[in-house]
Amino acid sequence: MATAALKMVTLDSSDVRRDVAFWHAVLGWDVAHEQDEYGMLTSPDGLALGFGLVEGYRAPGWPNENGSKQFHLDLAVDDLDAAAREVVGLGGTLPDEQPGETWRVLLDPSGHPFCLTQAANWG
Repeated sequence: MATAALKMVTLDSSDVRRDVAFWHAVLGWDVAHEQDEYGMLTSPDGLALGFGLVEGYRAPGWPNENGSKQFHLDLAVDDLDAAAREVVGLGGTLPDEQPGETWRVLLDPSGHPFCLTQAANWG
């Protein structure tokens, strides 16, 4: 029996409204709450992604030799290159440094690294 169930991940943000708009466009999730200090998106299956304003926020950077990234999101897509182009068009960044051919590391507008992965590899 599980002790807890994951319901939400919250990301630090330098601009909550910008990050809410970016991730809403990428994931298609509903905007449940949006203000300058905090925002939240919710998925159809009950998961949530939150954004909290942190004054003086500094992005973890990519590549990250010091391990200060701590975690990242993996998003399943059908076409890596097409999805990467779409995310860049929405305000994301595709760094030159890429770790392999089966995924793409991108940065959201606040600099959080996340990966696009082939949906077929998830079964």
